[in-house]
Amino acid sequence: MTTQDEISAEIRAARDAYEKGRADGAPAAHHPSRSYAPYRSSVLRHPRQPLVAVAADGDPETVELSGPVFGSTDVTALDRDLTRQHHGEPLGERITVSGRLLDGRGRALAGQLIELWQANASGRYAHQRDDHPAPLDPHFTGVGRVLTGDDGTYSFTTVKPGAYPWRNHDNAWRPAHIHFSVFGQAFTQRLVTQMYFPGDPLFPYDPILQSVTDRAARERLVATYDHELSRPEFSLGYRWDIVLDGPSATWIEEGR
Repeated sequence: MTTQDEISAEIRAARDAYEKGRADGAPAAHHPSRSYAPYRSSVLRHPRQPLVAVAADGDPETVELSGPVFGSTDVTALDRDLTRQHHGEPLGERITVSGRLLDGRGRALAGQLIELWQANASGRYAHQRDDHPAPLDPHFTGVGRVLTGDDGTYSFTTVKPGAYPWRNHDNAWRPAHIHFSVFGQAFTQRLVTQMYFPGDPLFPYDPILQSVTDRAARERLVATYDHELSRPEFSLGYRWDIVLDGPSATWIEEGR
């Protein structure tokens, strides 16, 4: 199996090549290559053939739905508080994650569905395919959703996820992160990204994060600790805005 040293060398080579290109006048790459070599499975996961256009008058089953199947009455307070979805309290460090959903001009996007999913405090997902030998938490499922407010704000209460191994290479570990999904007016407008926590020592070793070779774009994936968001004797606060387009866009792993 490929070693961490070999993966790290590939990460450095890709970063050096990018920085050399920038010095020679190449534009900033706000999104990574779909075939980023250190992320081994990315070579197998991206399309290699031209996309096929679907005619508006074609098979109804292949045409986009007019909107997500979630109305404002379907999303409740329990959906955004992952610590209250079961009969007991989940284990781990309770956190509040809040921010705004914005377009490239800084305008708020109201009424948009944001979903998240994450591992528990031990670094394990409540999913049948996750066989990481870490304990499951019977009081934590790790999924939530919320609709943005009139000013584009969203807020989740959850627990800080743990790091976990992922078999990309020998001794590969993912930094603590939360997956975010943003819907527009239809399912085909779904965007997926990840939020990370400041100061994580695993950042340099993670091919997924490092596939975002532009430093500024990579740093936009890391939340900021915000003491004003922390709630006394309850949770620590992290602020993370999601920008959908423009030069300050948040890296999107799907849907672009």
